[in-house]
Amino acid sequence: MAEFYAEAGFTLNRVHAAEAFAAILADKRLGYAWLIQASSKTVGYLVVTFVFNMEYGGLNAFVDDLYVQAPFRNRGLATKALAEARRFCVARDIRAMSVEVGRDNIEAQGVYRRNGFVATERQLLGLRLADPTHIV
Repeated sequence: MAEFYAEAGFTLNRVHAAEAFAAILADKRLGYAWLIQASSKTVGYLVVTFVFNMEYGGLNAFVDDLYVQAPFRNRGLATKALAEARRFCVARDIRAMSVEVGRDNIEAQGVYRRNGFVATERQLLGLRLADPTHIV
């Protein structure tokens, strides 16, 4: 996670991040995390969190973090991870998947678009109520 945040120019608050992972791992109603491996080596991870969505009348899976180390990119690992998450969600009757991606992160947008994610007419707005896992 520190590598992922560093690429975006953020310093990870490791204590806060560990608490966030512990919460996800302790309560499956919140979401799931997968390790992405290549040649028996962990080279990335995927975190999906859940929120009840009135529009779909059920849970929406939010791709919260998806990271693959630079030397292992363009090998289909992110696509395989997203496909596994999609199968997982379909099997659990999760109604939709969404992702937030930076407007200037064209590479990530391409990964998500190739995996069926589309832009919507909605705009994501946020209201910070607590400190994020990166140091501000």
